Amino acid sequence: MNLSEISDLLAWGAATAYTVAMIAFAMDLSKMSDAIGQRQAERRAQVPVAVGAGSKAPAASPVFPQDPATGRRTSKALGIAMSTLWLGFMIHAVAVVTRGVAAGHVPWANMYEFWLTGTFVAVGIFLLLQLKIDVRFLGVIITFLAVTFLVLALNVFHAVADEVQPALQNYWLVIHVGVAVGGTAVFTVAFAVSLLQLLRDSRDHGSTFLHGQGTVVRGRNVLAGRFFNWRFLDAIPNPVALEALSFRLNALGFVLWTFTIIGGAIWADGAWGRPWGWDPKEVWSFIVWVVYAAYLHARTTRGWSGRRAAYFVLVGYACVLFNFTGVNILFSGLHSYSGVQNAPNS
Repeated sequence: MNLSEISDLLAWGAATAYTVAMIAFAMDLSKMSDAIGQRQAERRAQVPVAVGAGSKAPAASPVFPQDPATGRRTSKALGIAMSTLWLGFMIHAVAVVTRGVAAGHVPWANMYEFWLTGTFVAVGIFLLLQLKIDVRFLGVIITFLAVTFLVLALNVFHAVADEVQPALQNYWLVIHVGVAVGGTAVFTVAFAVSLLQLLRDSRDHGSTFLHGQGTVVRGRNVLAGRFFNWRFLDAIPNPVALEALSFRLNALGFVLWTFTIIGGAIWADGAWGRPWGWDPKEVWSFIVWVVYAAYLHARTTRGWSGRRAAYFVLVGYACVLFNFTGVNILFSGLHSYSGVQNAPNS
């Protein structure tokens, strides 16, 4: 078994660990929903306390156990989720390194390597954020995306580790595509935040489906939404806080993407004699830049907020995904070698 095969095996191991973490995060959300529902039922069943001189309402105990040292919520499922996520992240790191050693270049020279490394960076950003603020509520979405991208990369975009083409034997491969990897990873985490913001904001402002209201038959609510218990949304930050976090992440991603386009133009000028040529990859990279620039402009100067801003982020991320998959598959051009074979991805 060579290093390339070992890297592939490790990537499958990382995907497996992320899957276990995803299940544990989902179990934690389910328990959160049950705890919140029980607390709501207890409050409804309480007999109102007569208001009189000196009377005080009983203090409510915390709904969830908390770590005395950090004040953060704790649970067995959360412990398992974070432990397996860290384990998967370390396995993933070894997979990325061994892939680079086997190929003899930085591990982001083709679509497979881009998604292998990009997923690793996205999980790393999530873990880095977790060291500063409690973002474990993003765990299900982040691990789901990590598993999806890794499995797709291994089954659809996989390429044998080999030397890159002469055109790519340039330090700009490290800079240009490396920054693109970081920008895409930041956009991925921001997408997860905006998705939760959209769910929370929709639930808070009257979405019947998210409230789980519908026809009652023999004492049971038969609306399909009832089977997807959204009460856990009460335990995550409010939409305003989620939108602020998403905005900061997208602003960082936009800066990285700007450097990606500038670096690509410099590299193209040296390799092809022109900084811009309306190649399909160049066009879609510019479209991504325009969408996120419009989002930041609308958010800061036009007062766009709430669900409109979240939808903007979802559209932007869809453009990012298409840029790194659909463009490589559907169009031909100077970046045509950026598909399954060794090539830059932006």
